[in-house]
Amino acid sequence: MASFAAGMAAPIRGERHLFSASDDSAIIKQILATHTPDGREVDARPLLQVVEDVLQRATPTVVVITCKCSGGSDAHAITLTLFNSLSSYSWDAKVVLALAAFAVSHGEFWLTAQLHTVSPLAKSIALLKQLPDILEHTDILKPRFDAVNNLIRAMLDVTKCIIQFTELPSEYISVDSPDMSTAMAHIPTAVYWTIRSIVACAAQIIGLIGLGHEYITSTTEAWELSSLAHKVSNIHGHLTKQLNLCHRYIDEKKQVESYQNLVRLFDTVHIDNMKILRALVSSKEDHTIFDGTTKRRVSIDVLRRKIVMLYISDLNISNEELLMLVQIYNDIHHGRLERHYEIIWLPITDKHDPWDESKDATFHRLVSVMPWYSAHHPSSVDPVVAKYVREMWHFEKKPLLVVLDPQGRVVCPNALHMIWIWGSLAYPFTSSREEALWKEETWRLEFLIDEIDPILLSSIKEGKYVCLYGSEDIEWIRKFTTLMRHACEEVGVQVEMVYVGKSNPKERVRKVVAAIAAEKLSSYWEDLVMIWFFWVRLESMWHSKIQRGKSVDDDPIMQEVMTMLSFDGSDEGWAVISRGSFEMVKSGGKKLIDCLVQFDEWKASVEGEDGFVRALTTALVPHQTREHCTRLILPVDARRIQEQLVVCAECKRPMEKYVLYRCCND
Repeated sequence: MASFAAGMAAPIRGERHLFSASDDSAIIKQILATHTPDGREVDARPLLQVVEDVLQRATPTVVVITCKCSGGSDAHAITLTLFNSLSSYSWDAKVVLALAAFAVSHGEFWLTAQLHTVSPLAKSIALLKQLPDILEHTDILKPRFDAVNNLIRAMLDVTKCIIQFTELPSEYISVDSPDMSTAMAHIPTAVYWTIRSIVACAAQIIGLIGLGHEYITSTTEAWELSSLAHKVSNIHGHLTKQLNLCHRYIDEKKQVESYQNLVRLFDTVHIDNMKILRALVSSKEDHTIFDGTTKRRVSIDVLRRKIVMLYISDLNISNEELLMLVQIYNDIHHGRLERHYEIIWLPITDKHDPWDESKDATFHRLVSVMPWYSAHHPSSVDPVVAKYVREMWHFEKKPLLVVLDPQGRVVCPNALHMIWIWGSLAYPFTSSREEALWKEETWRLEFLIDEIDPILLSSIKEGKYVCLYGSEDIEWIRKFTTLMRHACEEVGVQVEMVYVGKSNPKERVRKVVAAIAAEKLSSYWEDLVMIWFFWVRLESMWHSKIQRGKSVDDDPIMQEVMTMLSFDGSDEGWAVISRGSFEMVKSGGKKLIDCLVQFDEWKASVEGEDGFVRALTTALVPHQTREHCTRLILPVDARRIQEQLVVCAECKRPMEKYVLYRCCND
């Protein structure tokens, strides 16, 4: 380094114009000719830290070591001499060693300037260097002070960037990769202009010591320094862009590796579920989760060897869904299954959608009402996990409830459907349990109502007439309830009519409920959560059947579910009339109204109190039409049904397929 510093100490004389003497491409050819590294290594990072410390501490608040930054052939010749001296070193070592030599001279000079008023030795040296004369003219020199500071910062930035390239992990990116290859092609240029800037800054000290006051009046040095700083800053910008591309490439390679590791993890047999859960929920080192009961962070070990249900969703969880899931969880968890299973929320957020205070508030609001466990923050869920649940478990917008057994194996890809349908009866929430439950079911009104309305359920079990109907058209409701009540009174039948609204009930359904209540048209479910749950259970039946590989062609329950969903997807009203669990008839609103208007023509066919449903079923036959029947909004991932032929629930003809995007009904 001593001989190198001596090389920099030669005075510079030459042309004033910085870049006119040579062309970059020709310069780089000369520089490359000097580059013959012999494998010797320099630990550049710690050396740079020392250099940066020296340069930062030697940057004065009043005066900076400055002098003429001469361009032209002399500056280039000295720079080339330095490259010859550094020929055996790698590119990063060249620039760091050059900076280190400059830092020594720069630091020594400024140390003398700082101490000359308190140290006799420093005072004598300062006099020899003519520092007192220079310090008297700081106002005139300030533009050059600022320019040299900017140049030093630019040199440090480029040097750090060059070192960062050398520190990139070779197992993820090689010098032959396109992004890295492009960067390596620019490194010699970056090193050249950084060392040439060092030469210019070093010349400041020499010129200042040798010429002193006569240099102060010069006006071109600030412009020359600024031109160099602009050049080096542009180089730093290009290198930074290339470095970002390399980091992106490395991140992608790491994500691919992590994804493959996660896939292999699920293919491996484990003695418990800890490896799986740590990989999914708490990839960070602390391995903690949030306990919704105690409202504090706990070790993920609390889930060891338990059935764990991963509740996977984004932050857009409906209040209805959350309330119902909390209720079902509490009913199950406080019963016989308390020690056997747990739920943990896995929030999946869009990495392209910046996290902000609003999202943070939403997240904390949700965990505040969840009695189960959750990831302590969405950021603790690795992006690779989000990719896995989207690709392997087909998560998009609708929440999933993936069930892991005590060894971490997936035993059900989505148990949310069977939870909505059967509640605690679905334990242990496996696909085989779901299959067994379906084998026990038949389509009947008790199955449709379940525990949503216990009073209505009792009426069904007692064999009474029950009518469920829905619409958002209050005029149709008035007409239907009036005609239905008249027909039942005519034949001496008592019927319990209950309004069950539409799926995703919003303000329009609320207004209809208010009108029904005010006019006493029928019974109704005042709590919109009950209406929401009624339709969610129907959608869940569809999902569950699809998940079991069933279709409307070979599954009677699925045919009935599709009819109900068709009713919900239509603009007109509909009704299902049943006598207990024995008989059931259903129809769309227009046909039903037309049939009831003609009640006097078929009421004689009602044979006794038990014959109303049979007579209505027969009376509806002439009202069948082959015109437009209805539309069906399928609540299912289109990828799972793209090959299935869906037929109309009314006319049995194949239905045309459209794409519908819907966020709400209002």
